[in-house]
Amino acid sequence: MNPLHALRRDATSKSWLVDLPLIALAWWLAFWLRFNLGLPWPYFDHALLTTPIALGGMALGLALARVPRQSWRYVSLADLRLLAVGVALGALLTTAVVMGLRIDGFPRSVFAISAVLTLVLLAGARASWRTLVERERAHVAPGQKPRPLLVVGTLDEADHALRTLQNVPGWQVAGIVSPLAADRGRTVQGVRVLGDVSALAAIAGAQHAATVLLASAPGTALRREALLRWSGAGLQLLTLPAPDEWLRPGQAQPLRRVRLEDLLGRTPVQLDAQGLASLFSGQTVLVTGAGGSIGAELCRQVARLGAARLVCVDVSEYAVYRLEQELRQAFAAMEGVYCTADVRDVQRLRAIALAQRPAVVLHAAAYKHVPLMEVGNEIEALRTNVLGTLNAARVAGEVGAARFVLVSTDKAVNPTSVMGASKRLAEQVVQAVAPQHPGTQYVSVRFGNVLGSSGSVVPLFTAQIEQGGPVTVTHPDIVRYFMTIAEAAQLVLQAGWMGQSRQIFVLDMGEPMKIAELARLLIRLSGKNEAEVPIAFTGLRPGEKLFEELLADDETTEPTPHPKLRVAKVAAAAADAAREIEAWIAALGVAPAAAELRAGLRQRVPEYRPSSTGF
Repeated sequence: MNPLHALRRDATSKSWLVDLPLIALAWWLAFWLRFNLGLPWPYFDHALLTTPIALGGMALGLALARVPRQSWRYVSLADLRLLAVGVALGALLTTAVVMGLRIDGFPRSVFAISAVLTLVLLAGARASWRTLVERERAHVAPGQKPRPLLVVGTLDEADHALRTLQNVPGWQVAGIVSPLAADRGRTVQGVRVLGDVSALAAIAGAQHAATVLLASAPGTALRREALLRWSGAGLQLLTLPAPDEWLRPGQAQPLRRVRLEDLLGRTPVQLDAQGLASLFSGQTVLVTGAGGSIGAELCRQVARLGAARLVCVDVSEYAVYRLEQELRQAFAAMEGVYCTADVRDVQRLRAIALAQRPAVVLHAAAYKHVPLMEVGNEIEALRTNVLGTLNAARVAGEVGAARFVLVSTDKAVNPTSVMGASKRLAEQVVQAVAPQHPGTQYVSVRFGNVLGSSGSVVPLFTAQIEQGGPVTVTHPDIVRYFMTIAEAAQLVLQAGWMGQSRQIFVLDMGEPMKIAELARLLIRLSGKNEAEVPIAFTGLRPGEKLFEELLADDETTEPTPHPKLRVAKVAAAAADAAREIEAWIAALGVAPAAAELRAGLRQRVPEYRPSSTGF
């Protein structure tokens, strides 16, 4: 065993072995200093007689302040403040006992001097031990040199980053680069601020540093500036993991490369942990479309909330297999049921639900690719997005589920595509089914584009960048709302918990982003620039529009207790809407004329206006 490890264990669990000798030393040093570095013989007896009292009083004071329980390895300012309280209590107890003995000629200044010395010696011992431990952590394997690293951020952000880096071996912080020129020359934990961000490349060259740690908060302008200005200058940009990443098994790394979501400025979602726990903990939850991006993240979130059984349903065998492998490893204590099934097959869906009896059904199965559903696949969008939703909603009510949540989209608002109109019809059939099953709360949730989801622009752009470009953007002014997969899933669960039947929730998507800017950020994240990977504009595709809306023009919203959720005030669907829509889709057959299908959509979704780029 490493001697330092053995000594560390002993020093943290039996700190008295160090503290008591130091307390005695401080007591004798107080006498020595009181008499000008000398100890007259009569006072030698005083010191000898009162040493046990000083030890006992100080030990009791430290014990009352719970100082012996502190870990020296992680000692902090808060621990040192408690140490000061313990020393003060010990000094008072010692003073009271010694003064009560009425020792003739006892020098009273010894009490104050010994208290100060005790605090200095005990604090110094702890600080020295932490320094020794941190040096051991930073030890680099023989033959390797620590890599120089620059930290970019404010003084507070740099301080946090430096504390984190103490636990990450192999790095040597060469300096701090602050966004404020006035900070130049100041130091944080002994590391000097070498300049501001505008001089980052020159500072990196002078310090022979090829790696930069962006310590600024996600989404700040500083991160974007550093990325757009310096990612092509041969600098590797790293960041610290977000707090929620530490909760994902096997995913958190001490340092990682900057990702696109770090630049969006999305604030963490505040969840009603108690409410969600009461909804999911110990319950059976069924998720359709579980193999997709949103469905898989819903499964992860539900598993973290303590579901007893998770029923994962998806039409893709490979997607179900991949999800099964992940969840079995990450949540071994949870019972998982993995089913291949098509939501268009109501008998199969009903058989699964009757066997498992879910308390909550989360419906994420859908076709979502706008251009693909616009040309030649319109009937498939209606069958999956509308009839699949109707099947899932009816089955949820039949088995007595407490809640049913439909994952909808902003493309259902004033839709210009078949896909968007189909999702608006899905919302209508959910509202129509709700009165038939009063014991089930039926809720729909709309949100915009999700970063990195299957079929989204991010994987497409990434693949195009890897091939050397060009990155194809349909229009220079096209904008979209974006959120992360985890944020979308968390808000879906929150809306499902707080929603009342037939409500449609709208998520706060923040500020929209131009797709062209998104492409530029991804190019820079790859370490390249627009000269190496150009951007090409190809024109709007069928069913696509420049701006997505979260609410129809004639709709209003009302706030909810959650700052990122609002309820859309929409006209409730008619009671017979579900049966009428179901009969219409069945009458269309397997290959309806495009004009006939769109005419039927306009009749049932009056706000639907086919795009001029379509048919």
